[in-house]
Amino acid sequence: MRPLDGITVVTLEHAIAAPFCTRQLADLGARVIKVERPGVGDFARAYDDRVDGMASHFVWTNRSKESLTLDVKHGEARTILDKLLAGADVLVQNLAPGAAARLGLSYEALSAKYPQLIVCDISGYGADGPYRDKKAYDLLIQSESGFLSVTGTPDEPAKAGASIADIAAGMYAYTNILAALIQRGRTGKGCGIDVSMLESMVEWMSFPMYYAYKGAKPPARAAAAHATIYPYGPFPAGDGKTVMLGLQNEREWVIFCEKVLLQPALATDERFSSSSKRSAARKELYALICAVFQPLTADQVVERLDRAQIANARLNDMQDVWQHAQLQARQRWAEVATPAGPVPALLPPGASSGWQARMDAIPALGEHTHAILQELGYGADAIGTLTNEGAI
Repeated sequence: MRPLDGITVVTLEHAIAAPFCTRQLADLGARVIKVERPGVGDFARAYDDRVDGMASHFVWTNRSKESLTLDVKHGEARTILDKLLAGADVLVQNLAPGAAARLGLSYEALSAKYPQLIVCDISGYGADGPYRDKKAYDLLIQSESGFLSVTGTPDEPAKAGASIADIAAGMYAYTNILAALIQRGRTGKGCGIDVSMLESMVEWMSFPMYYAYKGAKPPARAAAAHATIYPYGPFPAGDGKTVMLGLQNEREWVIFCEKVLLQPALATDERFSSSSKRSAARKELYALICAVFQPLTADQVVERLDRAQIANARLNDMQDVWQHAQLQARQRWAEVATPAGPVPALLPPGASSGWQARMDAIPALGEHTHAILQELGYGADAIGTLTNEGAI
């Protein structure tokens, strides 16, 4: 038995934040019914065609779901949604600001009729406030939250290469829903949850915010290096590959000089005798380290760092990660079905001895529409009429 077996989630979702949230719920066994626009579906289906003709974002965030196509503006749509919600535990939506409320799908509109229902709204800026109606994409929230101000090189800010604002909001929605299910188990009552991408990212920005408390200077953009600790970051090996390393304290600095650089005298060199001095002299120290690494391959550098127990990592590209020895050794790859055939998928983080994650197929658009409508009591003639009217 999985933790969320028997839980039903209805979701009006698109893009990343809400789909990522509901995929986590599906991983734990929840039945997730994804309501999509007839003909086109979740617009993330068309982001690209990199996975055997399917979109990479969609494949990532939509396994183990059922796809129901429904024009929510059709006259019969509200009846269908009401029948779904009568048996649902959770409603998730990340439609345009105000759209769910206009459809009568706010927690305030639904709670009297469905007191057990948990309604989770995911938006860029939240349900109220002066930014409520602003469009919010991942890059824009990275910017508004201050993330770009501390990320990049000294000359230019850079966004994260993954959709971190969407991921943050999706994970806070997921954990809030889990908490609401626990609370409902005690009280019998559902609740409304309001998750904003901005607030999710600002929570993640708490370290640099406190570092800049009361107008203090914020952390400087330092590319892949650390703004205040050195050596910490990327260093090239002689084979053209890059090794990341990080020193945290004076004990490690001494060991690094003795066992990695093979220059024990540097440990007491006045230029590098404290963390702040090393950071101030990073150009000079960088040249010294590179000179030592130049005759070595990245594997040899990593071997030397490992022997000295200095924290390090390889700068992997995507193909390296697909083949990562640690993930393979821990058997963290599974296979999921898709409309285009099976594809590999990482098992959800958090290996449990109590259950196995659900890893079911990624749905074709509208794949489950007829079956769900039949389950709700619609016969073949009624389904045919809805099809002819473009409602499904």
